Amino acid sequence: MGKIKYELLKEEKNTKARLGIIETNYGRVNTPIFMPVGTQATVKTLSPEELKDIHCGIILSNTYHLWLRPGENVVDQSGGLHKFMNYDGPILTDSGGFQVFSLARNKKKDIIEEGVKFKSHLDGTNLLLTPEKSIEIQNKLDSDIAMSFDECIPYPATYEYAKQSTERTLRWAKRGKDVHNNPNQSLFGIVQGSEYEDLRKWSAEETVKLDFDGYSIGGTSVGEDKDTMYKMVDYAIKYLPKDKPRYLMGVGDPIDLIEGVIRGVDMFDCVLPTRLARHGNCFTHHGRINIRNQKYKEDFTPLEESCDCYACKNYTKAYIRHLIVANETFGARLLSIHNIRFLVKLMEDLRVAIKEDNILEYKEKFIKEYENK
Repeated sequence: MGKIKYELLKEEKNTKARLGIIETNYGRVNTPIFMPVGTQATVKTLSPEELKDIHCGIILSNTYHLWLRPGENVVDQSGGLHKFMNYDGPILTDSGGFQVFSLARNKKKDIIEEGVKFKSHLDGTNLLLTPEKSIEIQNKLDSDIAMSFDECIPYPATYEYAKQSTERTLRWAKRGKDVHNNPNQSLFGIVQGSEYEDLRKWSAEETVKLDFDGYSIGGTSVGEDKDTMYKMVDYAIKYLPKDKPRYLMGVGDPIDLIEGVIRGVDMFDCVLPTRLARHGNCFTHHGRINIRNQKYKEDFTPLEESCDCYACKNYTKAYIRHLIVANETFGARLLSIHNIRFLVKLMEDLRVAIKEDNILEYKEKFIKEYENK
């Protein structure tokens, strides 16, 4: 089939929320969608079969990590990322830019026009990641969707810094697009601009001129408050075309997902569900709970009565608490299954709410229950 195709099916009458379908070489995906993160070509502790059971559509993998090990050539020789990790659903690879900024050894990095110089977080080796290198790696990984290489602007940032960085991200986007040569892979551009409305507008308009297959709103979830994050989305999204998918990077809190969908976002990803699971935390409709809590020691009910996931259908809070307290990996697996299913099901419910034009009522009911108000 080649590149992805996006079809806008419906816009909710009271908000900017939208229903759509993304067609990929590995099947059709309904949007809005939450995408679990499989950083090192695996969603931590889970098998591809379990991801299918949870009804995941697209999953993520990370360019930076796979470049360092096992190396993009190993993945290429195996037949590409789908074959390497035995996942026959759609895969999106991020550019590696965020990891350079968050993981570089000693956090020291040198941003130059060519790219970013930094030390590997594994062994301290001096590395240079450029827009061309990021795209070359992603071409070889053969994901369905590749991301442009950008700088994730820290928060807060001065206007001058944000302006220079946003302009450079656009130049990097052009350079990456020029060398992108995988006919079966779509390439997304990334809108930056920090919290500044004029920079977000400029970045969105100029990035759209480059005609990418989809657009991402970057530079959120980097320490800003919720209202600022939602403004960043509002500032950018009005300048993005309706006939292409819109992706908000690094967002996985349930209420943030609902707010993003209402603002017209189609795609989200985050490590939050699996990271929380490894620390004994899980999502429920009555808020987040810590299963280590003593009150669950003799609680023989599921994590959530209404949940249809494998963990909730087969195990109790008491058992999962025992596993987590005893440091047994199976506990983290069960919580990961539940947390990912919770967010996937949230998206399924939001799609129904968009169809029925009652997403604001859904939001109000969800928040009231989730925040126990």
